Amino acid sequence: MNRTKLTQLIKQKSAEEGFQFCGVAKAEFLEDEAPKLENWLNQGMHGEMAYMANHFDKRLDPTKLVEGAKTVISLLYNYYPEKDLNEGKEVKIAKYAFGKDYHYIIKPKLKTVLQAITEQVGEVDARVFVDSAPVHERAWAAKAGLGWVGKNSLLINRSMGSFFFLAEIILDVELDYDGPIKDYCGTCSACMDACPTDAIPAPYVVDGSKCISYLTIELKNEIPKAFEGQMEGWAFGCDICQDVCPWNRFSKPHQEKDFAPNGKLGEMKRVDWDEMTEELFREIFKGSAVKRTKFSGLKRNLDFLKKK
Repeated sequence: MNRTKLTQLIKQKSAEEGFQFCGVAKAEFLEDEAPKLENWLNQGMHGEMAYMANHFDKRLDPTKLVEGAKTVISLLYNYYPEKDLNEGKEVKIAKYAFGKDYHYIIKPKLKTVLQAITEQVGEVDARVFVDSAPVHERAWAAKAGLGWVGKNSLLINRSMGSFFFLAEIILDVELDYDGPIKDYCGTCSACMDACPTDAIPAPYVVDGSKCISYLTIELKNEIPKAFEGQMEGWAFGCDICQDVCPWNRFSKPHQEKDFAPNGKLGEMKRVDWDEMTEELFREIFKGSAVKRTKFSGLKRNLDFLKKK
């Protein structure tokens, strides 16, 4: 099968597996990203996320993840919910965590796409990724023309905003490559203006150590006192910079049944959160990404929200 036909087959198979977009980029060292990443790390904007610095080379060079890599396939998977369970609530969790953990939903789909490739070209050297290794996801998705990296550092797609997961297949097969698109943020600064912790100090720069998502998930120690009264009810993750982004008016509800939330989640009131037991935590968040923070971590976050 020639390169063009194989590329078309991959995009068709990706759509069949539920991915909204699939783009293809040449696997090469991310020269433009290297100084940006180095500067970001030097300023300590990764906070306690040591893994961001540990695999610097792998994050920039796909051949260090897959020997002889020639192509990075980037895919988008929508998670925008039909109903925003955070609306009018005192306690909020990021929309991506409403349903089951995305890792377990998306990875088998990637493997199915990869299987379709091997059926056509035989054995290939390849790996699939869903936020699970040092892959510079947004940079690859932007190179593949799936959108542009916005001022909030998230990938934005013109027809579906930014409420989606990114996934990749890195392989040693040449395909027809897509090209990047232009940046459509313009003069808009909605995300920067709305961030209550000033985690976006300049366009396209996010200080991870101040981001509510980092503070409520990645940070294992106590949340610094300086953020008291600034969390705006977020107990796990944060969607503020996405909720205010004008491009997210194009978001459409996902069709993934496994992303449907536990029925009790939408009924939770502030008092229910405060009185939550470990048993209820396990029931509501069974198979959910919220389990990353553990019951003790969620309780820490909920207690911090009480501080004004």
